[in-house]
Amino acid sequence: MSMPKGFIRILGLCCFSPLVFAADVPGSQDLPSVARQADAQIVDYRPAEDKERIYPLGSIRKISGQLRYEGQATARGQTTAITYELPAEHTSSAAFTATREALQAQGAQLLFWCQARDCGESSLWANEVFGNAKLVGADGQQEYLLLRLAAPQDNSLVALYGITRGNRRAYLHVEQLDASAPLGDLLPTSATLLRELKSTGELDFPKLGTEPDATWLTLISRGLNLDATLRVSLTGPTAEAWRQGLIDQGVRAARLETGTAEAKGLHLHLIR
Repeated sequence: MSMPKGFIRILGLCCFSPLVFAADVPGSQDLPSVARQADAQIVDYRPAEDKERIYPLGSIRKISGQLRYEGQATARGQTTAITYELPAEHTSSAAFTATREALQAQGAQLLFWCQARDCGESSLWANEVFGNAKLVGADGQQEYLLLRLAAPQDNSLVALYGITRGNRRAYLHVEQLDASAPLGDLLPTSATLLRELKSTGELDFPKLGTEPDATWLTLISRGLNLDATLRVSLTGPTAEAWRQGLIDQGVRAARLETGTAEAKGLHLHLIR
């Protein structure tokens, strides 16, 4: 029995449309330093372009039409931005965590990390920071992270933003800036150190193997004192000196132990 041509055309669309919608946007490709999550699809791609970028290092808000945040990292260079839509069975949080862990395993340094409402309004991150309305979602379902890649790529920054929208679609936005000039010293926030310690149970500072540095003592002590219930063990060639330095900075001695394990630089382990 023959079928009407209109019916055949509709049937064809039903069969092949999912394949079209599942494809990456034309001309897009992954970043070499950031592995794609399983079955994720690129829905927005902005190829490398020389520009200046300002990455917030704090919760963002808008006052009198101007974005406000506690700190920022500013750099100019080739910037590539990719937005992935995640498969329905995946969450933005799981993809964000897996990507963060992979980057840290490669030696990337966390500079700022916020979650949920601690980040501020999702609409500001989406529209003002990343210029991508696809990333507007629930404030409680967002995460943002800024990292500095390990040498020899230590003049590159990677920003991650994960969001789950009200329709339950989840996205992971990845942006990499390869700076045209040396980035110099970039320090993490104390709140970020605390979040990393509580989430991973570890803080690793391979370059802090000498006598305590005043700047890092301040950052670490402030992070530890944001949650006075935590106890940590310090290991490394000058661990005892760092322990005493943290005590001098106001961290209670009962919260600090020195371990016997070998470590390159300074290593903090959360005592559960």
